[in-house]
Amino acid sequence: MSSPAFTIVIPCFNEAENIAAVVEEALAVTEAAGTSVIVVDDGSSDATSEAARKVASDRLTVITHPSRSGKSAAIRTGALACRTLWFGTMDGDGQDDPADLLRMSGEVDLSTVGTVGLVGGWRKNRTDGDSRRIASRLANGLRKKMLHDDCPDTACGLKLMPRALFLAMPFYDSLHRYFPAWTKHFGYEGRWVPVTNRPRAAGTSKYSNIGRAAAGFFDLLGVKWLMKRTHIPSQELLFPPQSLSAPIGYGSDVQETARQA
Repeated sequence: MSSPAFTIVIPCFNEAENIAAVVEEALAVTEAAGTSVIVVDDGSSDATSEAARKVASDRLTVITHPSRSGKSAAIRTGALACRTLWFGTMDGDGQDDPADLLRMSGEVDLSTVGTVGLVGGWRKNRTDGDSRRIASRLANGLRKKMLHDDCPDTACGLKLMPRALFLAMPFYDSLHRYFPAWTKHFGYEGRWVPVTNRPRAAGTSKYSNIGRAAAGFFDLLGVKWLMKRTHIPSQELLFPPQSLSAPIGYGSDVQETARQA
Protein backbone atom coordinates (compact mmCIF):
# COMPACT_ATOMS: atom_id res chain seq x y z
CA MET A 1 0.00 0.00 0.00
CA SER A 2 1.33 3.45 -0.89
CA SER A 3 1.71 6.16 1.73
CA PRO A 4 -1.61 7.75 2.73
CA ALA A 5 -2.34 11.06 1.03
CA PHE A 6 -3.57 12.77 4.19
CA THR A 7 -4.31 12.17 7.86
CA ILE A 8 -7.67 12.73 9.56
CA VAL A 9 -7.50 14.54 12.91
CA ILE A 10 -10.60 14.29 15.14
CA PRO A 11 -10.59 16.70 18.12
CA CYS A 12 -13.25 15.81 20.68
CA PHE A 13 -14.51 16.51 24.18
CA ASN A 14 -17.01 14.34 26.10
CA GLU A 15 -18.08 12.31 23.06
CA ALA A 16 -17.99 8.82 24.61
CA GLU A 17 -21.38 8.00 23.07
CA ASN A 18 -20.32 8.97 19.56
CA ILE A 19 -16.58 8.64 19.07
CA ALA A 20 -16.33 4.88 18.38
CA ALA A 21 -18.88 5.06 15.57
CA VAL A 22 -17.21 8.18 14.17
CA VAL A 23 -13.79 6.52 14.12
CA GLU A 24 -15.10 3.26 12.66
CA GLU A 25 -16.83 5.15 9.84
CA ALA A 26 -13.75 7.26 9.09
CA LEU A 27 -11.53 4.16 8.95
CA ALA A 28 -14.00 2.27 6.76
CA VAL A 29 -14.52 5.12 4.29
CA THR A 30 -10.77 5.68 3.88
CA GLU A 31 -9.65 2.04 3.99
CA ALA A 32 -8.68 1.90 0.31
CA ALA A 33 -6.45 4.97 0.73
CA GLY A 34 -4.88 3.68 3.95
CA THR A 35 -5.63 7.00 5.66
CA SER A 36 -4.54 7.30 9.30
CA VAL A 37 -6.89 8.67 11.95
CA ILE A 38 -5.72 10.59 15.02
CA VAL A 39 -8.25 11.16 17.80
CA VAL A 40 -7.34 13.89 20.27
CA ASP A 41 -9.41 13.72 23.45
CA ASP A 42 -9.27 17.23 24.90
CA GLY A 43 -9.40 16.33 28.59
CA SER A 44 -12.84 14.70 28.58
CA SER A 45 -14.51 13.93 31.90
CA ASP A 46 -16.23 10.85 30.43
CA ALA A 47 -14.85 7.71 28.75
CA THR A 48 -14.13 9.25 25.35
CA SER A 49 -10.53 8.00 25.17
CA GLU A 50 -11.46 4.53 26.32
CA ALA A 51 -14.25 4.30 23.74
CA ALA A 52 -11.91 5.40 20.94
CA ARG A 53 -9.20 2.93 21.97
CA LYS A 54 -11.65 0.04 21.76
CA VAL A 55 -11.65 0.46 17.97
CA ALA A 56 -9.08 -2.04 16.75
CA SER A 57 -6.97 -0.60 13.93
CA ASP A 58 -3.28 -0.05 13.26
CA ARG A 59 -4.31 3.13 11.44
CA LEU A 60 -5.66 4.71 14.63
CA THR A 61 -3.79 6.81 17.19
CA VAL A 62 -5.52 8.16 20.31
CA ILE A 63 -3.95 11.05 22.23
CA THR A 64 -5.40 12.38 25.48
CA HIS A 65 -4.86 15.88 26.85
CA PRO A 66 -4.48 15.84 30.66
CA SER A 67 -6.87 18.81 30.90
CA ARG A 68 -9.18 20.69 28.57
CA SER A 69 -7.23 23.08 26.34
CA GLY A 70 -9.70 23.86 23.56
CA LYS A 71 -10.41 22.65 20.05
CA SER A 72 -7.56 24.57 18.44
CA ALA A 73 -5.07 23.02 20.86
CA ALA A 74 -6.47 19.56 20.09
CA ILE A 75 -6.09 20.15 16.36
CA ARG A 76 -2.53 21.34 16.92
CA THR A 77 -1.69 18.20 18.90
CA GLY A 78 -3.06 16.09 16.04
CA ALA A 79 -1.15 18.09 13.43
CA LEU A 80 2.10 17.67 15.37
CA ALA A 81 1.52 13.92 15.44
CA CYS A 82 0.62 13.39 11.79
CA ARG A 83 3.28 12.53 9.22
CA THR A 84 1.56 13.53 5.98
CA LEU A 85 1.91 16.76 4.02
CA TRP A 86 -1.83 17.44 4.27
CA PHE A 87 -4.27 16.71 7.09
CA GLY A 88 -8.02 16.95 7.40
CA THR A 89 -10.22 17.67 10.40
CA MET A 90 -13.68 16.49 11.35
CA ASP A 91 -15.70 16.68 14.56
CA GLY A 92 -16.27 13.76 16.91
CA ASP A 93 -20.02 14.21 17.31
CA GLY A 94 -21.05 12.25 14.19
CA GLN A 95 -22.45 15.25 12.32
CA ASP A 96 -19.62 15.22 9.74
CA ASP A 97 -19.39 12.63 6.95
CA PRO A 98 -15.79 11.44 6.33
CA ALA A 99 -16.73 10.72 2.71
CA ASP A 100 -16.93 14.50 2.29
CA LEU A 101 -13.25 14.78 3.23
CA LEU A 102 -12.40 12.37 0.41
CA ARG A 103 -14.40 14.50 -2.03
CA MET A 104 -12.72 17.64 -0.73
CA SER A 105 -9.29 16.09 -1.25
CA GLY A 106 -10.05 15.94 -4.98
CA GLU A 107 -9.81 19.74 -5.07
CA VAL A 108 -6.00 19.69 -4.64
CA ASP A 109 -2.89 17.66 -5.43
CA LEU A 110 -2.06 16.12 -2.05
CA SER A 111 1.53 15.34 -3.09
CA THR A 112 2.46 19.02 -3.13
CA VAL A 113 1.30 22.50 -2.11
CA GLY A 114 0.10 24.77 -4.88
CA THR A 115 -2.00 27.92 -4.84
CA VAL A 116 -4.75 26.41 -2.64
CA GLY A 117 -3.97 26.30 1.07
CA LEU A 118 -7.37 25.32 2.48
CA VAL A 119 -10.38 23.29 1.37
CA GLY A 120 -13.28 23.93 3.72
CA GLY A 121 -16.71 22.36 4.09
CA TRP A 122 -19.87 24.40 3.60
CA ARG A 123 -22.94 23.14 5.50
CA LYS A 124 -25.80 24.31 3.33
CA ASN A 125 -28.28 21.99 5.08
CA ARG A 126 -27.47 22.67 8.74
CA THR A 127 -29.45 20.49 11.15
CA ASP A 128 -28.78 22.28 14.46
CA GLY A 129 -31.81 24.58 14.66
CA ASP A 130 -32.86 28.03 13.49
CA SER A 131 -31.20 29.92 16.35
CA ARG A 132 -27.81 28.36 15.61
CA ARG A 133 -28.16 29.04 11.87
CA ILE A 134 -29.09 32.68 12.46
CA ALA A 135 -26.24 33.20 14.94
CA SER A 136 -23.81 31.57 12.52
CA ARG A 137 -25.01 33.73 9.63
CA LEU A 138 -24.51 36.91 11.65
CA ALA A 139 -21.08 35.83 12.88
CA ASN A 140 -19.96 34.87 9.38
CA GLY A 141 -21.14 38.21 8.01
CA LEU A 142 -19.26 40.23 10.63
CA ARG A 143 -16.11 38.14 10.25
CA LYS A 144 -16.09 38.41 6.45
CA LYS A 145 -16.59 42.17 6.67
CA MET A 146 -13.64 42.61 9.04
CA LEU A 147 -11.22 39.99 7.70
CA HIS A 148 -12.34 39.64 4.05
CA ASP A 149 -11.81 35.87 4.04
CA ASP A 150 -14.83 35.15 1.77
CA CYS A 151 -15.59 31.89 3.63
CA PRO A 152 -19.31 31.03 3.89
CA ASP A 153 -18.99 28.62 6.85
CA THR A 154 -15.79 28.97 8.85
CA ALA A 155 -17.14 26.93 11.80
CA CYS A 156 -17.63 23.76 9.76
CA GLY A 157 -15.48 20.98 11.25
CA LEU A 158 -14.51 19.56 7.84
CA LYS A 159 -11.30 21.17 6.63
CA LEU A 160 -8.25 20.06 4.66
CA MET A 161 -4.95 21.94 4.71
CA PRO A 162 -1.17 21.56 4.55
CA ARG A 163 0.29 20.66 7.92
CA ALA A 164 3.15 23.16 7.62
CA LEU A 165 0.77 26.02 6.82
CA PHE A 166 -1.25 25.38 9.96
CA LEU A 167 1.87 25.10 12.14
CA ALA A 168 3.15 28.41 10.73
CA MET A 169 0.02 30.24 11.92
CA PRO A 170 0.22 32.15 15.23
CA PHE A 171 -1.36 29.87 17.81
CA TYR A 172 -4.18 30.99 20.14
CA ASP A 173 -7.55 29.71 21.36
CA SER A 174 -10.19 29.56 18.60
CA LEU A 175 -7.58 29.67 15.84
CA HIS A 176 -9.62 26.99 14.03
CA ARG A 177 -12.36 29.55 13.35
CA TYR A 178 -9.89 31.74 11.48
CA PHE A 179 -8.19 29.21 9.20
CA PRO A 180 -9.70 30.86 6.09
CA ALA A 181 -8.50 34.34 7.08
CA TRP A 182 -4.97 33.16 7.93
CA THR A 183 -4.78 31.08 4.76
CA LYS A 184 -5.52 34.20 2.71
CA HIS A 185 -3.12 36.27 4.83
CA PHE A 186 -0.34 33.78 4.04
CA GLY A 187 -1.02 34.21 0.31
CA TYR A 188 -3.02 31.03 -0.42
CA GLU A 189 -6.49 30.46 -1.80
CA GLY A 190 -9.41 28.78 -0.07
CA ARG A 191 -12.02 26.57 -1.71
CA TRP A 192 -15.45 25.84 -0.24
CA VAL A 193 -17.21 22.54 -0.92
CA PRO A 194 -20.85 21.79 0.02
CA VAL A 195 -20.93 18.98 2.60
CA THR A 196 -23.50 16.94 4.52
CA ASN A 197 -24.49 18.06 8.00
CA ARG A 198 -26.12 15.22 9.95
CA PRO A 199 -28.13 15.46 13.19
CA ARG A 200 -26.21 14.72 16.37
CA ALA A 201 -26.98 11.13 17.38
CA ALA A 202 -26.18 11.53 21.10
CA GLY A 203 -24.74 13.98 23.60
CA THR A 204 -24.99 17.77 23.53
CA SER A 205 -23.20 20.64 21.82
CA LYS A 206 -20.32 22.16 23.78
CA TYR A 207 -21.08 25.72 22.65
CA SER A 208 -23.84 28.24 23.30
CA ASN A 209 -24.85 31.06 20.95
CA ILE A 210 -24.21 33.71 23.61
CA GLY A 211 -20.83 32.27 24.55
CA ARG A 212 -19.73 32.09 20.93
CA ALA A 213 -20.85 35.66 20.22
CA ALA A 214 -19.06 37.16 23.22
CA ALA A 215 -15.80 35.32 22.60
CA GLY A 216 -16.02 35.81 18.84
CA PHE A 217 -16.24 39.60 19.02
CA PHE A 218 -13.05 39.96 21.06
CA ASP A 219 -11.34 37.26 18.97
CA LEU A 220 -12.06 39.28 15.83
CA LEU A 221 -10.41 42.37 17.29
CA GLY A 222 -7.41 40.32 18.37
CA VAL A 223 -7.03 38.57 15.01
CA LYS A 224 -7.28 41.87 13.15
CA TRP A 225 -4.45 43.28 15.31
CA LEU A 226 -2.35 40.12 15.07
CA MET A 227 -2.54 40.06 11.28
CA LYS A 228 -1.12 43.57 11.16
CA ARG A 229 1.83 42.26 13.20
CA THR A 230 2.37 39.06 11.21
CA HIS A 231 4.43 39.33 8.02
CA ILE A 232 5.30 36.46 5.68
CA PRO A 233 8.61 36.97 3.85
CA SER A 234 8.15 34.11 1.37
CA GLN A 235 5.82 31.17 0.75
CA GLU A 236 8.91 29.16 -0.27
CA LEU A 237 10.16 29.38 3.32
CA LEU A 238 6.97 27.64 4.48
CA PHE A 239 7.37 24.81 2.00
CA PRO A 240 11.01 24.18 1.12
CA PRO A 241 11.47 21.39 -1.47
CA GLN A 242 12.41 18.76 1.14
CA SER A 243 9.20 19.33 3.10
CA LEU A 244 7.07 18.14 0.17
CA SER A 245 8.41 14.61 0.52
CA ALA A 246 9.06 14.50 4.29
CA PRO A 247 7.22 16.93 6.59
CA ILE A 248 9.67 18.55 8.95
CA GLY A 249 10.10 17.25 12.51
CA TYR A 250 7.61 17.31 15.35
CA GLY A 251 5.36 14.25 15.22
CA SER A 252 7.52 11.32 16.38
CA ASP A 253 7.70 12.26 20.07
CA VAL A 254 3.96 12.92 20.25
CA GLN A 255 3.14 9.61 18.57
CA GLU A 256 5.43 7.69 20.90
CA THR A 257 3.72 9.27 23.90
CA ALA A 258 0.37 8.22 22.44
CA ARG A 259 1.50 4.63 21.93
CA GLN A 260 2.62 4.42 25.54
CA ALA A 261 -0.65 5.87 26.88
